[in-house]
Amino acid sequence: MNKIFVSVAVLTMALTTSVSAQTYLGNLTANPYLPKAPPQPANTFNNPYGGSHDSPKLYDSQGNFRGNLNSNKYDPDSVTNPYGRYGSKYSNDSINNPYGAGSRYNQDSPNNPYGNGLTIIGR
Repeated sequence: MNKIFVSVAVLTMALTTSVSAQTYLGNLTANPYLPKAPPQPANTFNNPYGGSHDSPKLYDSQGNFRGNLNSNKYDPDSVTNPYGRYGSKYSNDSINNPYGAGSRYNQDSPNNPYGNGLTIIGR
């Protein structure tokens, strides 16, 4: 019983530490009336070698992951991968699909000029 308790405590502490290390970097949005994201360090968003471990992440208002914000077209979760779930113009989860997550009528879409866009979370 004590081993299970210790394991749960360590896992909870690890999850809390990883969540608290994340930083809100702004919103990816076309809405000109929302405040601009603060300046970011060089190569934060345009990292051609970025992956899941070091790229900012996109989330919608329900907390659903919408892809890695980097320019690595080989990263399977990148929004610039034309064959990936979050970068393909045919995937419903992609911000590049004008009829899916990228619809200009979707409140969370970065293409909606009146919406909130997607939240950008970095480390």
